[in-house]
Amino acid sequence: MSIEKILANATAHAVRDLYGAEFDAQKIEPQPTRKEFEGNETIVVFPFLRASRKAPEATAREIGEHLLAHCPAVEKFNVIKGFLNITIKATYWGDVLQAIDANPDYGFKPVTPESPLVMIEYSSPNTNKPLHLGHVRNNLLGFSLARITQANGNKVVKTNIVNDRGIHICKSMLAWQKWGNGVTPENSGKKGDHLIGDFYVLFDKNYKAELHQLMDSGLSEEEAEKQSSLMREARAMLKKWEDGDEQVRSLWRMMNSWVYAGFDETYKRLGVSFDKIYYESETYLEGKQKVLEGLDKGLFYRKDDGSVWADLTDAGLDHKLLLRSDGTSVYMTQDIGTAKLRFEDYPIDKMIYVVGNEQNYHFQVLSILLHRLGFKWGKDLIHFSYGMVELPNGKMKSREGTVVDADELMDEMIETARKMSDDPTRLVGVPDEERDDVLSKIGLGALKYFILKVDPRKNMLFNPRESIDFNGNTGPFIQYTYARIQSVLRKATPTDLAAEAQPVVPSEKEISLIQRVADFEACVRDAGNSYSPALVANYVYDLAKEYNQFYHDHSILREENDDVRRFRLRLSRVVADIIKRGLWLLGIEVPERM
Repeated sequence: MSIEKILANATAHAVRDLYGAEFDAQKIEPQPTRKEFEGNETIVVFPFLRASRKAPEATAREIGEHLLAHCPAVEKFNVIKGFLNITIKATYWGDVLQAIDANPDYGFKPVTPESPLVMIEYSSPNTNKPLHLGHVRNNLLGFSLARITQANGNKVVKTNIVNDRGIHICKSMLAWQKWGNGVTPENSGKKGDHLIGDFYVLFDKNYKAELHQLMDSGLSEEEAEKQSSLMREARAMLKKWEDGDEQVRSLWRMMNSWVYAGFDETYKRLGVSFDKIYYESETYLEGKQKVLEGLDKGLFYRKDDGSVWADLTDAGLDHKLLLRSDGTSVYMTQDIGTAKLRFEDYPIDKMIYVVGNEQNYHFQVLSILLHRLGFKWGKDLIHFSYGMVELPNGKMKSREGTVVDADELMDEMIETARKMSDDPTRLVGVPDEERDDVLSKIGLGALKYFILKVDPRKNMLFNPRESIDFNGNTGPFIQYTYARIQSVLRKATPTDLAAEAQPVVPSEKEISLIQRVADFEACVRDAGNSYSPALVANYVYDLAKEYNQFYHDHSILREENDDVRRFRLRLSRVVADIIKRGLWLLGIEVPERM
Protein backbone atom coordinates (compact mmCIF):
# COMPACT_ATOMS: atom_id res chain seq x y z
CA MET A 1 0.00 0.00 0.00
CA SER A 2 1.37 3.42 -0.95
CA ILE A 3 2.13 6.06 1.65
CA GLU A 4 -0.70 8.15 0.20
CA LYS A 5 -3.25 5.43 0.82
CA ILE A 6 -1.90 4.71 4.30
CA LEU A 7 -2.22 8.37 5.26
CA ALA A 8 -5.64 8.66 3.62
CA ASN A 9 -6.95 5.67 5.58
CA ALA A 10 -5.39 6.91 8.81
CA THR A 11 -6.89 10.37 8.28
CA ALA A 12 -10.35 8.91 7.64
CA HIS A 13 -10.05 6.96 10.92
CA ALA A 14 -8.89 10.11 12.73
CA VAL A 15 -11.88 12.13 11.51
CA ARG A 16 -14.24 9.33 12.54
CA ASP A 17 -12.64 8.93 15.99
CA LEU A 18 -12.33 12.66 16.68
CA TYR A 19 -15.54 14.01 15.19
CA GLY A 20 -17.80 11.02 14.62
CA ALA A 21 -17.94 11.69 10.86
CA GLU A 22 -17.46 9.15 8.06
CA PHE A 23 -15.23 10.19 5.17
CA ASP A 24 -14.37 8.09 2.13
CA ALA A 25 -10.61 7.48 2.32
CA GLN A 26 -10.46 7.33 -1.48
CA LYS A 27 -11.48 10.97 -1.63
CA ILE A 28 -8.70 12.04 0.73
CA GLU A 29 -5.67 12.78 -1.44
CA PRO A 30 -2.41 13.66 0.35
CA GLN A 31 -0.07 15.71 -1.83
CA PRO A 32 3.74 16.06 -1.73
CA THR A 33 4.68 18.84 0.68
CA ARG A 34 5.92 21.99 -1.05
CA LYS A 35 9.69 22.31 -0.91
CA GLU A 36 9.65 25.49 1.17
CA PHE A 37 7.91 23.66 4.03
CA GLU A 38 9.05 20.82 6.27
CA GLY A 39 7.42 17.45 5.65
CA ASN A 40 6.87 14.75 3.04
CA GLU A 41 3.09 14.70 2.55
CA THR A 42 0.43 17.36 3.08
CA ILE A 43 -3.25 16.87 3.91
CA VAL A 44 -5.70 19.72 3.36
CA VAL A 45 -8.14 19.75 6.29
CA PHE A 46 -10.75 22.23 5.00
CA PRO A 47 -13.17 19.43 3.95
CA PHE A 48 -13.28 18.28 7.61
CA LEU A 49 -14.19 21.63 9.17
CA ARG A 50 -17.93 21.04 9.04
CA ALA A 51 -17.41 17.88 11.11
CA SER A 52 -14.86 19.36 13.54
CA ARG A 53 -16.62 22.74 13.95
CA LYS A 54 -13.21 24.20 14.75
CA ALA A 55 -10.72 26.52 13.10
CA PRO A 56 -8.50 25.02 10.36
CA GLU A 57 -5.33 25.18 12.49
CA ALA A 58 -7.00 23.44 15.46
CA THR A 59 -8.50 20.77 13.23
CA ALA A 60 -5.15 20.08 11.54
CA ARG A 61 -3.39 19.89 14.88
CA GLU A 62 -5.91 17.40 16.33
CA ILE A 63 -5.73 15.16 13.23
CA GLY A 64 -1.92 15.38 13.34
CA GLU A 65 -1.84 14.27 16.97
CA HIS A 66 -4.14 11.35 16.14
CA LEU A 67 -1.91 10.26 13.24
CA LEU A 68 1.19 10.54 15.42
CA ALA A 69 -0.43 8.26 17.99
CA HIS A 70 -2.02 5.70 15.67
CA CYS A 71 -0.11 5.64 12.35
CA PRO A 72 3.32 3.93 12.67
CA ALA A 73 4.63 5.64 9.53
CA VAL A 74 4.30 9.16 10.96
CA GLU A 75 7.30 10.67 12.72
CA LYS A 76 6.13 14.25 13.26
CA PHE A 77 3.92 16.95 11.82
CA ASN A 78 3.53 20.71 11.54
CA VAL A 79 0.55 22.89 10.74
CA ILE A 80 0.39 25.92 8.47
CA LYS A 81 -3.14 27.30 8.45
CA GLY A 82 -5.35 24.52 7.07
CA PHE A 83 -2.46 22.41 5.79
CA LEU A 84 -1.19 19.44 7.80
CA ASN A 85 2.41 18.68 6.79
CA ILE A 86 3.51 15.18 7.77
CA THR A 87 7.04 13.81 8.04
CA ILE A 88 7.37 10.07 7.46
CA LYS A 89 9.82 8.01 9.53
CA ALA A 90 13.10 7.42 7.69
CA THR A 91 12.97 3.67 8.31
CA TYR A 92 9.58 3.48 6.63
CA TRP A 93 10.81 4.65 3.24
CA GLY A 94 12.57 1.34 2.64
CA ASP A 95 9.19 -0.38 2.93
CA VAL A 96 7.70 2.12 0.45
CA LEU A 97 10.45 1.32 -2.05
CA GLN A 98 9.98 -2.41 -1.58
CA ALA A 99 6.23 -2.14 -2.15
CA ILE A 100 6.72 -0.16 -5.36
CA ASP A 101 9.37 -2.61 -6.57
CA ALA A 102 6.99 -5.52 -5.96
CA ASN A 103 4.25 -3.90 -8.08
CA PRO A 104 5.13 -3.94 -11.81
CA ASP A 105 2.04 -1.81 -12.53
CA TYR A 106 2.67 0.81 -9.87
CA GLY A 107 0.84 4.01 -10.79
CA PHE A 108 -1.51 2.30 -13.26
CA LYS A 109 -5.06 1.29 -12.40
CA PRO A 110 -6.35 -1.97 -13.89
CA VAL A 111 -8.84 -1.89 -16.75
CA THR A 112 -11.81 -4.17 -16.09
CA PRO A 113 -14.91 -5.14 -18.08
CA GLU A 114 -16.82 -2.62 -15.94
CA SER A 115 -14.41 0.23 -16.70
CA PRO A 116 -15.88 3.27 -18.49
CA LEU A 117 -15.20 3.50 -22.23
CA VAL A 118 -13.55 6.73 -23.32
CA MET A 119 -13.24 7.55 -27.01
CA ILE A 120 -10.46 9.97 -27.97
CA GLU A 121 -10.40 11.62 -31.38
CA TYR A 122 -7.15 13.07 -32.66
CA SER A 123 -5.20 13.78 -35.86
CA SER A 124 -8.15 14.74 -38.15
CA PRO A 125 -6.08 15.40 -41.28
CA ASN A 126 -7.17 16.72 -44.67
CA THR A 127 -6.40 14.59 -47.71
CA ASN A 128 -5.03 17.53 -49.70
CA LYS A 129 -1.73 17.84 -47.85
CA PRO A 130 0.79 15.89 -45.79
CA LEU A 131 0.92 16.02 -42.01
CA HIS A 132 2.78 19.03 -40.61
CA LEU A 133 4.11 20.27 -37.28
CA GLY A 134 0.64 21.25 -36.06
CA HIS A 135 -0.56 17.70 -36.75
CA VAL A 136 2.49 16.40 -34.88
CA ARG A 137 1.43 18.21 -31.71
CA ASN A 138 -2.14 17.01 -32.16
CA ASN A 139 -1.13 13.38 -32.67
CA LEU A 140 1.36 13.34 -29.81
CA LEU A 141 -1.13 14.93 -27.41
CA GLY A 142 -3.94 12.57 -28.45
CA PHE A 143 -1.86 9.41 -28.29
CA SER A 144 -0.34 10.34 -24.91
CA LEU A 145 -3.75 11.30 -23.53
CA ALA A 146 -5.07 7.89 -24.60
CA ARG A 147 -2.32 6.11 -22.68
CA ILE A 148 -2.80 8.30 -19.61
CA THR A 149 -6.56 7.73 -19.71
CA GLN A 150 -6.00 3.97 -19.93
CA ALA A 151 -3.50 4.13 -17.06
CA ASN A 152 -6.30 5.65 -14.97
CA GLY A 153 -8.42 2.51 -15.39
CA ASN A 154 -10.50 3.35 -18.46
CA LYS A 155 -11.14 1.39 -21.62
CA VAL A 156 -9.95 3.58 -24.48
CA VAL A 157 -10.80 3.71 -28.19
CA LYS A 158 -8.43 5.86 -30.25
CA THR A 159 -10.20 7.28 -33.28
CA ASN A 160 -9.46 9.51 -36.24
CA ILE A 161 -11.78 11.45 -38.56
CA VAL A 162 -10.33 12.11 -42.02
CA ASN A 163 -11.55 15.15 -43.93
CA ASP A 164 -11.60 13.44 -47.33
CA ARG A 165 -14.22 15.49 -49.17
CA GLY A 166 -14.87 19.10 -50.07
CA ILE A 167 -13.45 21.85 -52.20
CA HIS A 168 -9.90 21.41 -50.83
CA ILE A 169 -9.40 17.92 -52.27
CA CYS A 170 -11.05 19.01 -55.53
CA LYS A 171 -8.40 21.71 -55.88
CA SER A 172 -5.63 19.09 -55.70
CA MET A 173 -7.53 16.78 -58.05
CA LEU A 174 -8.07 19.51 -60.65
CA ALA A 175 -4.41 20.58 -60.48
CA TRP A 176 -3.30 16.97 -61.01
CA GLN A 177 -5.60 16.68 -64.03
CA LYS A 178 -4.30 19.91 -65.56
CA TRP A 179 -0.59 19.77 -64.80
CA GLY A 180 0.18 16.31 -63.40
CA ASN A 181 1.02 14.52 -66.67
CA GLY A 182 0.00 11.22 -65.08
CA VAL A 183 2.52 11.44 -62.23
CA THR A 184 2.08 8.91 -59.40
CA PRO A 185 3.92 8.12 -56.17
CA GLU A 186 5.43 5.09 -57.88
CA ASN A 187 6.85 6.83 -60.98
CA SER A 188 7.90 9.95 -59.05
CA GLY A 189 9.41 8.23 -56.03
CA LYS A 190 7.51 10.64 -53.80
CA LYS A 191 5.24 9.87 -50.86
CA GLY A 192 1.60 10.12 -51.90
CA ASP A 193 0.61 12.73 -49.32
CA HIS A 194 3.55 14.93 -50.38
CA LEU A 195 2.64 14.54 -54.03
CA ILE A 196 -0.97 15.62 -53.47
CA GLY A 197 0.18 18.46 -51.26
CA ASP A 198 2.35 19.77 -54.10
CA PHE A 199 -0.70 19.95 -56.37
CA TYR A 200 -2.70 21.78 -53.68
CA VAL A 201 0.05 24.41 -53.55
CA LEU A 202 0.21 24.46 -57.35
CA PHE A 203 -3.53 25.15 -57.59
CA ASP A 204 -3.21 28.07 -55.20
CA LYS A 205 -0.24 29.47 -57.13
CA ASN A 206 -2.14 29.41 -60.44
CA TYR A 207 -5.34 30.65 -58.82
CA LYS A 208 -3.55 33.70 -57.40
CA ALA A 209 -1.91 34.36 -60.77
CA GLU A 210 -5.34 34.25 -62.42
CA LEU A 211 -6.77 36.66 -59.85
CA HIS A 212 -3.93 39.11 -60.39
CA GLN A 213 -4.46 38.95 -64.14
CA LEU A 214 -8.19 39.61 -63.75
CA MET A 215 -7.61 42.48 -61.32
CA ASP A 216 -5.02 43.99 -63.69
CA SER A 217 -7.82 44.11 -66.28
CA GLY A 218 -9.79 46.37 -63.97
CA LEU A 219 -11.85 43.97 -61.85
CA SER A 220 -12.09 44.21 -58.08
CA GLU A 221 -10.78 41.32 -56.01
CA GLU A 222 -14.34 40.18 -55.28
CA GLU A 223 -15.28 40.33 -58.97
CA ALA A 224 -12.09 38.47 -59.93
CA GLU A 225 -12.88 35.69 -57.48
CA LYS A 226 -16.35 35.30 -58.98
CA GLN A 227 -14.95 35.12 -62.52
CA SER A 228 -12.06 32.76 -61.73
CA SER A 229 -12.26 29.85 -64.16
CA LEU A 230 -10.07 27.70 -61.94
CA MET A 231 -12.33 28.07 -58.92
CA ARG A 232 -15.37 27.55 -61.13
CA GLU A 233 -13.89 24.28 -62.39
CA ALA A 234 -13.06 23.17 -58.82
CA ARG A 235 -16.64 23.86 -57.70
CA ALA A 236 -18.00 22.00 -60.72
CA MET A 237 -15.83 19.02 -59.82
CA LEU A 238 -17.17 19.12 -56.24
CA LYS A 239 -20.73 19.15 -57.59
CA LYS A 240 -19.94 16.10 -59.75
CA TRP A 241 -18.47 14.36 -56.71
CA GLU A 242 -21.59 15.04 -54.66
CA ASP A 243 -23.74 13.78 -57.55
CA GLY A 244 -21.77 10.53 -57.61
CA ASP A 245 -20.05 11.05 -60.98
CA GLU A 246 -17.99 7.85 -61.37
CA GLN A 247 -15.11 9.47 -63.26
CA VAL A 248 -14.60 12.07 -60.53
CA ARG A 249 -15.15 9.52 -57.77
CA SER A 250 -12.59 7.17 -59.35
CA LEU A 251 -9.97 9.94 -59.47
CA TRP A 252 -10.85 10.87 -55.88
CA ARG A 253 -10.42 7.27 -54.65
CA MET A 254 -7.08 6.91 -56.45
CA MET A 255 -5.57 10.13 -55.12
CA ASN A 256 -6.89 9.57 -51.60
CA SER A 257 -5.34 6.09 -51.58
CA TRP A 258 -1.97 7.71 -52.27
CA VAL A 259 -2.50 10.07 -49.35
CA TYR A 260 -3.57 7.31 -46.94
CA ALA A 261 -0.45 5.27 -47.72
CA GLY A 262 1.64 8.34 -46.95
CA PHE A 263 -0.25 9.07 -43.74
CA ASP A 264 0.19 5.48 -42.55
CA GLU A 265 3.94 5.71 -43.03
CA THR A 266 4.13 8.96 -41.06
CA TYR A 267 1.89 7.66 -38.26
CA LYS A 268 4.00 4.52 -37.93
CA ARG A 269 7.22 6.48 -37.75
CA LEU A 270 5.74 8.91 -35.24
CA GLY A 271 4.63 5.94 -33.14
CA VAL A 272 0.90 6.72 -32.99
CA SER A 273 -2.02 4.51 -33.96
CA PHE A 274 -5.82 4.34 -34.09
CA ASP A 275 -8.41 1.71 -33.28
CA LYS A 276 -11.00 3.10 -35.70
CA ILE A 277 -10.85 5.58 -38.59
CA TYR A 278 -13.92 7.43 -39.82
CA TYR A 279 -14.20 9.35 -43.10
CA GLU A 280 -16.27 12.48 -43.58
CA SER A 281 -17.36 11.19 -46.99
CA GLU A 282 -19.22 8.48 -45.08
CA THR A 283 -20.55 10.62 -42.23
CA TYR A 284 -21.85 13.85 -43.76
CA LEU A 285 -25.06 12.26 -45.06
CA GLU A 286 -25.62 10.63 -41.65
CA GLY A 287 -25.39 14.07 -40.10
CA LYS A 288 -27.86 15.50 -42.59
CA GLN A 289 -30.33 12.73 -41.72
CA LYS A 290 -29.91 13.37 -38.00
CA VAL A 291 -30.49 17.09 -38.46
CA LEU A 292 -33.66 16.45 -40.47
CA GLU A 293 -34.88 14.15 -37.68
CA GLY A 294 -34.24 16.99 -35.23
CA LEU A 295 -36.15 19.33 -37.53
CA ASP A 296 -39.17 17.00 -37.50
CA LYS A 297 -39.05 16.92 -33.70
CA GLY A 298 -39.01 20.69 -33.45
CA LEU A 299 -35.41 20.88 -32.21
CA PHE A 300 -34.36 23.02 -35.19
CA TYR A 301 -36.12 25.36 -37.62
CA ARG A 302 -36.10 26.04 -41.38
CA LYS A 303 -35.78 29.49 -42.89
CA ASP A 304 -37.64 30.69 -45.99
CA ASP A 305 -34.64 29.95 -48.20
CA GLY A 306 -34.72 26.28 -47.12
CA SER A 307 -31.69 26.38 -44.82
CA VAL A 308 -31.92 24.65 -41.41
CA TRP A 309 -30.77 26.36 -38.21
CA ALA A 310 -30.50 25.75 -34.47
CA ASP A 311 -31.59 28.47 -32.06
CA LEU A 312 -29.00 28.50 -29.26
CA THR A 313 -29.96 31.81 -27.68
CA ASP A 314 -31.28 30.04 -24.57
CA ALA A 315 -27.69 28.85 -24.01
CA GLY A 316 -26.31 32.36 -24.41
CA LEU A 317 -25.16 31.74 -27.99
CA ASP A 318 -26.48 32.68 -31.42
CA HIS A 319 -28.26 30.85 -34.25
CA LYS A 320 -26.22 28.10 -35.91
CA LEU A 321 -26.50 27.00 -39.56
CA LEU A 322 -26.80 23.18 -39.93
CA LEU A 323 -27.89 22.74 -43.57
CA ARG A 324 -27.39 25.28 -46.37
CA SER A 325 -30.29 26.39 -48.56
CA ASP A 326 -29.20 23.88 -51.23
CA GLY A 327 -29.35 21.08 -48.65
CA THR A 328 -25.57 20.59 -48.34
CA SER A 329 -23.89 19.97 -45.01
CA VAL A 330 -21.59 22.17 -42.96
CA TYR A 331 -18.81 20.96 -40.66
CA MET A 332 -21.14 20.91 -37.66
CA THR A 333 -23.52 18.57 -39.49
CA GLN A 334 -20.65 16.27 -40.40
CA ASP A 335 -19.56 16.09 -36.76
CA ILE A 336 -23.11 15.17 -35.75
CA GLY A 337 -23.08 12.37 -38.33
CA THR A 338 -19.70 11.10 -37.12
CA ALA A 339 -21.01 11.12 -33.54
CA LYS A 340 -24.05 9.09 -34.62
CA LEU A 341 -21.90 6.39 -36.24
CA ARG A 342 -19.53 6.27 -33.29
CA PHE A 343 -22.34 5.92 -30.82
CA GLU A 344 -23.71 3.02 -32.86
CA ASP A 345 -20.28 1.37 -32.98
CA TYR A 346 -19.29 1.78 -29.30
CA PRO A 347 -20.99 2.19 -25.89
CA ILE A 348 -19.25 5.52 -25.28
CA ASP A 349 -19.24 6.90 -21.73
CA LYS A 350 -17.04 9.90 -22.47
CA MET A 351 -15.92 11.54 -25.72
CA ILE A 352 -12.73 13.60 -25.94
CA TYR A 353 -11.95 15.69 -29.04
CA VAL A 354 -8.29 16.71 -29.41
CA VAL A 355 -8.62 19.84 -31.54
CA GLY A 356 -6.88 23.23 -31.50
CA ASN A 357 -8.24 26.14 -29.52
CA GLU A 358 -9.43 27.97 -32.63
CA GLN A 359 -12.36 25.53 -32.56
CA ASN A 360 -13.51 26.30 -28.99
CA TYR A 361 -16.83 27.78 -30.13
CA HIS A 362 -17.48 24.90 -32.54
CA PHE A 363 -17.29 22.32 -29.77
CA GLN A 364 -19.32 24.41 -27.37
CA VAL A 365 -22.10 24.35 -29.98
CA LEU A 366 -21.57 20.68 -30.84
CA SER A 367 -21.95 19.70 -27.18
CA ILE A 368 -25.33 21.44 -26.96
CA LEU A 369 -26.58 19.98 -30.24
CA LEU A 370 -25.55 16.41 -29.41
CA HIS A 371 -27.23 16.68 -26.02
CA ARG A 372 -30.47 17.90 -27.64
CA LEU A 373 -30.30 15.05 -30.14
CA GLY A 374 -30.15 12.51 -27.29
CA PHE A 375 -26.49 11.47 -27.08
CA LYS A 376 -25.92 10.67 -23.42
CA TRP A 377 -22.32 11.93 -23.45
CA GLY A 378 -23.08 15.00 -25.58
CA LYS A 379 -23.48 17.50 -22.76
CA ASP A 380 -20.29 16.36 -21.07
CA LEU A 381 -18.06 15.91 -24.11
CA ILE A 382 -14.50 17.13 -23.57
CA HIS A 383 -12.85 19.47 -26.03
CA PHE A 384 -9.15 18.95 -25.34
CA SER A 385 -8.29 22.44 -26.53
CA TYR A 386 -4.62 23.02 -27.19
CA GLY A 387 -2.54 25.96 -28.40
CA MET A 388 -0.84 26.38 -31.72
CA VAL A 389 2.76 25.56 -32.56
CA GLU A 390 4.59 28.64 -33.76
CA LEU A 391 7.94 29.02 -35.44
CA PRO A 392 10.62 31.71 -35.05
CA ASN A 393 9.57 33.14 -38.45
CA GLY A 394 5.83 33.08 -37.77
CA LYS A 395 2.81 30.89 -38.48
CA MET A 396 2.57 28.13 -41.08
CA LYS A 397 0.43 28.38 -44.24
CA SER A 398 -0.50 25.18 -46.06
CA ARG A 399 -1.66 26.82 -49.29
CA GLU A 400 1.65 28.65 -49.64
CA GLY A 401 3.67 25.54 -48.89
CA THR A 402 5.33 27.12 -45.84
CA VAL A 403 4.44 24.43 -43.33
CA VAL A 404 6.99 22.37 -41.42
CA ASP A 405 6.45 18.94 -42.89
CA ALA A 406 6.20 16.12 -40.31
CA ASP A 407 8.40 13.70 -42.27
CA GLU A 408 11.08 16.28 -42.92
CA LEU A 409 10.93 17.35 -39.27
CA MET A 410 11.55 13.78 -38.08
CA ASP A 411 14.45 13.46 -40.52
CA GLU A 412 15.90 16.72 -39.21
CA MET A 413 15.55 15.62 -35.58
CA ILE A 414 17.37 12.34 -36.22
CA GLU A 415 20.08 14.11 -38.22
CA THR A 416 20.52 16.63 -35.39
CA ALA A 417 20.88 13.74 -32.95
CA ARG A 418 23.50 12.23 -35.24
CA LYS A 419 25.52 15.46 -35.33
CA MET A 420 25.34 15.96 -31.57
CA SER A 421 26.38 12.34 -30.98
CA ASP A 422 29.64 13.02 -32.83
CA ASP A 423 30.83 14.27 -29.45
CA PRO A 424 33.23 11.51 -28.31
CA THR A 425 31.51 11.39 -24.91
CA ARG A 426 28.18 10.40 -26.52
CA LEU A 427 26.93 6.94 -27.46
CA VAL A 428 29.99 5.30 -25.92
CA GLY A 429 29.55 1.53 -25.94
CA VAL A 430 26.69 1.53 -28.45
CA PRO A 431 27.39 -1.19 -31.06
CA ASP A 432 27.47 0.04 -34.66
CA GLU A 433 24.47 -2.12 -35.57
CA GLU A 434 22.38 -0.40 -32.85
CA ARG A 435 23.50 3.14 -33.60
CA ASP A 436 20.80 4.09 -36.12
CA ASP A 437 18.06 2.73 -33.85
CA VAL A 438 19.43 4.67 -30.87
CA LEU A 439 19.71 7.88 -32.91
CA SER A 440 16.10 7.46 -34.05
CA LYS A 441 14.93 7.03 -30.45
CA ILE A 442 16.91 10.08 -29.35
CA GLY A 443 15.73 12.32 -32.20
CA LEU A 444 12.07 11.35 -31.98
CA GLY A 445 12.20 11.31 -28.19
CA ALA A 446 13.52 14.87 -28.25
CA LEU A 447 10.71 15.96 -30.57
CA LYS A 448 7.97 14.30 -28.54
CA TYR A 449 9.22 15.47 -25.17
CA PHE A 450 9.77 19.08 -26.28
CA ILE A 451 6.16 19.27 -27.47
CA LEU A 452 4.55 17.34 -24.61
CA LYS A 453 6.34 19.08 -21.74
CA VAL A 454 4.47 22.32 -22.57
CA ASP A 455 1.07 22.93 -21.00
CA PRO A 456 -1.21 21.88 -23.88
CA ARG A 457 -3.43 24.93 -23.43
CA LYS A 458 -0.57 27.27 -24.32
CA ASN A 459 0.86 28.23 -27.69
CA MET A 460 4.42 27.04 -28.05
CA LEU A 461 7.51 28.03 -30.00
CA PHE A 462 9.27 25.03 -31.50
CA ASN A 463 13.09 25.00 -31.59
CA PRO A 464 14.58 21.71 -32.87
CA ARG A 465 18.14 22.48 -31.75
CA GLU A 466 17.07 23.34 -28.20
CA SER A 467 14.90 20.22 -27.94
CA ILE A 468 17.75 17.79 -28.50
CA ASP A 469 20.21 19.15 -25.95
CA PHE A 470 21.54 16.39 -23.68
CA ASN A 471 21.32 18.76 -20.71
CA GLY A 472 18.34 20.46 -19.15
CA ASN A 473 14.64 19.69 -19.45
CA THR A 474 14.83 17.60 -22.62
CA GLY A 475 13.99 14.10 -23.79
CA PRO A 476 17.65 13.11 -24.42
CA PHE A 477 18.59 14.10 -20.86
CA ILE A 478 15.91 11.78 -19.45
CA GLN A 479 16.81 8.99 -21.89
CA TYR A 480 20.47 9.35 -20.93
CA THR A 481 19.59 9.04 -17.24
CA TYR A 482 17.75 5.79 -17.97
CA ALA A 483 20.70 4.48 -20.01
CA ARG A 484 23.09 5.46 -17.21
CA ILE A 485 21.09 3.38 -14.73
CA GLN A 486 21.07 0.42 -17.12
CA SER A 487 24.86 0.71 -17.37
CA VAL A 488 25.13 0.60 -13.56
CA LEU A 489 22.87 -2.46 -13.39
CA ARG A 490 24.84 -4.26 -16.10
CA LYS A 491 28.03 -3.77 -14.11
CA ALA A 492 26.51 -5.07 -10.85
CA THR A 493 27.13 -8.66 -9.79
CA PRO A 494 24.28 -11.18 -10.10
CA THR A 495 24.44 -11.66 -6.34
CA ASP A 496 23.91 -7.96 -5.64
CA LEU A 497 20.97 -7.85 -8.03
CA ALA A 498 19.31 -10.99 -6.73
CA ALA A 499 20.10 -10.89 -3.01
CA GLU A 500 17.57 -9.36 -0.64
CA ALA A 501 19.07 -6.38 1.16
CA GLN A 502 18.57 -6.08 4.90
CA PRO A 503 16.68 -2.97 6.04
CA VAL A 504 18.77 0.19 5.93
CA VAL A 505 18.07 3.72 7.08
CA PRO A 506 17.99 5.84 3.90
CA SER A 507 19.89 9.11 3.71
CA GLU A 508 18.02 12.37 3.24
CA LYS A 509 18.80 12.33 -0.50
CA GLU A 510 17.60 8.72 -0.81
CA ILE A 511 14.37 9.54 1.00
CA SER A 512 13.80 12.45 -1.36
CA LEU A 513 14.34 10.15 -4.35
CA ILE A 514 12.03 7.43 -2.99
CA GLN A 515 9.32 10.00 -2.36
CA ARG A 516 9.73 11.29 -5.90
CA VAL A 517 9.23 7.73 -7.14
CA ALA A 518 6.18 7.28 -4.93
CA ASP A 519 4.67 10.47 -6.36
CA PHE A 520 4.28 8.74 -9.75
CA GLU A 521 0.87 7.37 -8.75
CA ALA A 522 -0.48 10.84 -7.95
CA CYS A 523 1.12 12.26 -11.08
CA VAL A 524 -0.68 9.78 -13.36
CA ARG A 525 -3.97 10.46 -11.58
CA ASP A 526 -3.56 14.24 -11.82
CA ALA A 527 -2.55 14.05 -15.49
CA GLY A 528 -5.71 12.06 -16.19
CA ASN A 529 -7.94 14.44 -14.25
CA SER A 530 -6.52 17.56 -15.90
CA TYR A 531 -5.91 16.05 -19.36
CA SER A 532 -2.27 17.14 -19.28
CA PRO A 533 0.62 15.00 -20.55
CA ALA A 534 2.83 17.92 -19.49
CA LEU A 535 2.43 16.84 -15.85
CA VAL A 536 3.91 13.44 -16.67
CA ALA A 537 6.68 14.93 -18.80
CA ASN A 538 7.85 17.34 -16.14
CA TYR A 539 7.49 14.72 -13.39
CA VAL A 540 9.82 12.35 -15.28
CA TYR A 541 12.31 15.17 -15.78
CA ASP A 542 12.26 16.00 -12.04
CA LEU A 543 12.78 12.31 -11.23
CA ALA A 544 15.72 12.05 -13.62
CA LYS A 545 17.24 15.23 -12.21
CA GLU A 546 16.80 13.94 -8.66
CA TYR A 547 18.46 10.63 -9.56
CA ASN A 548 21.46 12.35 -11.13
CA GLN A 549 21.99 14.32 -7.93
CA PHE A 550 21.78 11.09 -5.96
CA TYR A 551 24.21 9.41 -8.40
CA HIS A 552 26.66 12.29 -7.95
CA ASP A 553 26.48 12.25 -4.14
CA HIS A 554 26.34 8.50 -3.42
CA SER A 555 28.57 5.63 -4.40
CA ILE A 556 26.65 2.64 -5.71
CA LEU A 557 28.83 -0.13 -7.09
CA ARG A 558 31.81 0.91 -4.90
CA GLU A 559 29.76 1.10 -1.71
CA GLU A 560 31.45 -1.31 0.73
CA ASN A 561 28.41 -2.10 2.86
CA ASP A 562 26.63 -4.97 1.09
CA ASP A 563 23.15 -4.03 2.27
CA VAL A 564 23.53 -0.35 1.39
CA ARG A 565 24.93 -1.25 -2.06
CA ARG A 566 22.02 -3.60 -2.77
CA PHE A 567 19.53 -1.04 -1.49
CA ARG A 568 20.93 1.58 -3.86
CA LEU A 569 20.86 -0.84 -6.77
CA ARG A 570 17.21 -1.59 -6.06
CA LEU A 571 16.49 2.13 -5.81
CA SER A 572 18.24 2.69 -9.15
CA ARG A 573 16.29 -0.11 -10.83
CA VAL A 574 12.96 1.22 -9.57
CA VAL A 575 13.81 4.74 -10.74
CA ALA A 576 14.63 3.35 -14.19
CA ASP A 577 11.34 1.44 -14.29
CA ILE A 578 9.35 4.56 -13.39
CA ILE A 579 11.22 6.67 -15.96
CA LYS A 580 10.50 4.06 -18.64
CA ARG A 581 6.84 3.84 -17.60
CA GLY A 582 6.46 7.63 -17.56
CA LEU A 583 8.03 8.00 -21.00
CA TRP A 584 5.77 5.20 -22.26
CA LEU A 585 2.81 7.37 -21.30
CA LEU A 586 4.30 10.02 -23.59
CA GLY A 587 4.94 7.58 -26.43
CA ILE A 588 8.72 7.89 -26.01
CA GLU A 589 11.08 4.92 -26.29
CA VAL A 590 14.23 4.55 -24.18
CA PRO A 591 17.59 3.26 -25.46
CA GLU A 592 19.38 0.79 -23.20
CA ARG A 593 22.70 2.41 -24.14
CA MET A 594 23.63 6.00 -24.99
